[in-house]
Amino acid sequence: MLLILIAVHLLSRDTIAAPLPHPPDARAIADSCNDNSRTLFSVVWGCLVTIFACTWVSVHPNVPPPNQSHLQLFWRRLKMMLLVMIAPELFVYLAAMERLNAYILSKKFGFSTTHGMFLLMGGFVSSDEHPVATKEQLENLDLGSDFQKVIQNVKKEDITDKSKGDALSKGVALLQGLWFILQCLARAHQHLAITQLEVATLAFAVVNVFIWLLWWDKPLDVQRPIVIGPPTQPDTEAITLPVQLPRSDEDYSEDQYEPLSPVSVPAFSSIENELKDGTWGMIFFALVGTLFGAIHCAAWNAVFPTPAEMWIWRTSSLVITVIPGLTVLLTLIAMNDSLETTAGAIIALEFPLYIAARIILIVLPLAELRLLPASALVDVNWSTYIPHI
Repeated sequence: MLLILIAVHLLSRDTIAAPLPHPPDARAIADSCNDNSRTLFSVVWGCLVTIFACTWVSVHPNVPPPNQSHLQLFWRRLKMMLLVMIAPELFVYLAAMERLNAYILSKKFGFSTTHGMFLLMGGFVSSDEHPVATKEQLENLDLGSDFQKVIQNVKKEDITDKSKGDALSKGVALLQGLWFILQCLARAHQHLAITQLEVATLAFAVVNVFIWLLWWDKPLDVQRPIVIGPPTQPDTEAITLPVQLPRSDEDYSEDQYEPLSPVSVPAFSSIENELKDGTWGMIFFALVGTLFGAIHCAAWNAVFPTPAEMWIWRTSSLVITVIPGLTVLLTLIAMNDSLETTAGAIIALEFPLYIAARIILIVLPLAELRLLPASALVDVNWSTYIPHI
């Protein structure tokens, strides 16, 4: 957290204070210093590699329905990656809630957090392929004790073996993100311009660090569950629990998840078992969302091709900084019945505004590449940080 605060401070302090309508030809100046320059391609490529590495490893989808084709699995993963790019702080909230639920289940039923994560993602199924993914199922008078014993006997190593990513692959992606953050810090320290694309990538990388850490114990890209016991009882009354996100391609209703009916859990979230309200998760969402916007605001005084683009960037940055905290505040206010309608209407208006601001902050950095300040293509002089005689 201290590293993040230092990054925001350096970026906001060392950027140029006024927009330049016609900045110097950065390519020409950089070419005259070939020993310490970078190309436009290297700038874009570094950002794209960081975004892809962050997204591909941070996205931990739940176990998919059976009999999915390779194309369906790829499209499912791609949709999640696109959602992470648009609203990474939402996935921080989902990951935080899932980890907290997994921790509570692990303490209650005597297995590891990895077991809890695997259970919530639909990794355990009965012999008739219905997921065992809720506290109520584990406490069922007929089958609950059997499910608990079998899950406790499943080795943690057998669960992690089903993961498509180990600590090494996750660590490499984490190092890529941290290396990018370090580069931005060094550029700010040496008073070198940081492009808006790099600022947007920096914000993305910082938020994804939280997702990585929260989902570190969750197996990556598991496609087949572990069968743990006898069939569920279709003649018993289905237990219904609220889900957090709208309907996907799985067999469940928009408002209810019925563990005895579908063949997989929702694609984007776990079922809340113990946490009847997500207050702590919402607070964490607000803090991370505000941090995400604040990093964009750190480029407040950066060089922009035109004054109009500068004000569009500033306005959009403010929108994504304020809305997460405001949404949480309005959600808490909505608990008061007399204010529920008003708060709900404001929240409904916030979503299109937030999405528009996020799209702008994705498109605008690409447009800014047409005319960069001179020092944007000057590379960091790392030798200044190496002690020498």
